[in-house]
Amino acid sequence: MVKAVVGANWGDEGKGKITDMLGKEADIIVRFQGGANAGHTIVNDYGKFALHTLPSGVFYDHTTSIIGNGVALDIPRLFGEVQQIVKQGVPQPKLLVSDRAQIVMSYHKNFDAYEEERLGGKSFGSTKSGIAPFYSDKYAKIGFQVSELFDDELLKEKVVRVAEQKNVILEHLYHKPLINPDDLYKELTEYRDMVAPFVCDVSLYLHNAIKEGKEILLEGQLGSLKDPDHGIYPMVTSSSTLAAYGAIGAGIPPYEIKQIITVCKAYSSAVGAGAFVSEIFGEEADELRRRGGDGGEFGATTGRPRRMGWFDCVASKYGCRMQGTTDVAFTVLDVLGYLDEIPVCVGYEINGEVTTEFPVTHLLEKAKPVLKTLPGWKCDIRGIKTYEELPENCRKYIEFIEEQIGYPITMVSNGPGRDDIIYRKR
Repeated sequence: MVKAVVGANWGDEGKGKITDMLGKEADIIVRFQGGANAGHTIVNDYGKFALHTLPSGVFYDHTTSIIGNGVALDIPRLFGEVQQIVKQGVPQPKLLVSDRAQIVMSYHKNFDAYEEERLGGKSFGSTKSGIAPFYSDKYAKIGFQVSELFDDELLKEKVVRVAEQKNVILEHLYHKPLINPDDLYKELTEYRDMVAPFVCDVSLYLHNAIKEGKEILLEGQLGSLKDPDHGIYPMVTSSSTLAAYGAIGAGIPPYEIKQIITVCKAYSSAVGAGAFVSEIFGEEADELRRRGGDGGEFGATTGRPRRMGWFDCVASKYGCRMQGTTDVAFTVLDVLGYLDEIPVCVGYEINGEVTTEFPVTHLLEKAKPVLKTLPGWKCDIRGIKTYEELPENCRKYIEFIEEQIGYPITMVSNGPGRDDIIYRKR
């Protein structure tokens, strides 16, 4: 059976923890899109980790971790990550890399930084991980696919062609040092040596695994609102963040994805620029940020303080709909235990009219939140194992949100650890 774990919102919803937890029952865990530009923070028996490219189920010795064809593959980052977790006592992971994945090159990161610098105050808040230039090249058909690393003649010809094209922009737009084709060839041969033992026809491997009845988890990066088509364009990422793309980014039939677990935070947070209707500021935001997550709401990749807001029913209902949600995993609920009252955004006021449907970006930027305040539960809920044991106001908060978004909340996370989870019957 194939399950997908994806985000409902702007990313940082706690997908890593949910994947790590579900990994116990999985045979194979696949990253199917995105790159090392966002991270998953995971707390388990080995310690605390921030993963960027490795799938979050890598901590189990019975799982195979796969980098799918849809991933922006940063080879040095991937292998740096493997070395880091092994150093912290995690068994050497069983890793496979798709022969059809494409490679993030050092010049992609440079172009990312140069463009942000050029845009100045109008920048996209990029993590400068090379993601947008990488996907631009992929679709312009001048990227390097893993399989090409093993055709020396092709590489020698292609590095000249790519350097020629890039150097025009480096010279005339950015006024930066030019790319030497020999350096580019050397970089690619180093990548080849690193990745060679792990290269695999992933689509065929998964085809056979499905036939054998294996449990497969697809792990998404970021969330619905960062999707380039359905998100807050242009403040989005460059690959589709939706479960539907899992079929493409892993190379499996769409009908094989039977369960879509969409992760929602009990409040909102976002990294990077873009419309964020339920955002809060000042001391109110600082306190939520300080208490949030495990050790505070700061980006796992960048360390940037996340923007904070109350739970947004409009954005989350839309995010769940776009994912094709079968189950909602509701995370970081324990964080809200300090509040007397908890505001929830239940609608958007745009040009004097209230809507509960998520609009396109130019209207979203005009939206003001319509808030409803619910009573808090004023206690620590960590350690509680059953839904019935949760304080009444806490259950009411969950049930109110479930009703607003229209998708079943079947998992409630009440702490950072692997076992801090409450399963709830539909």
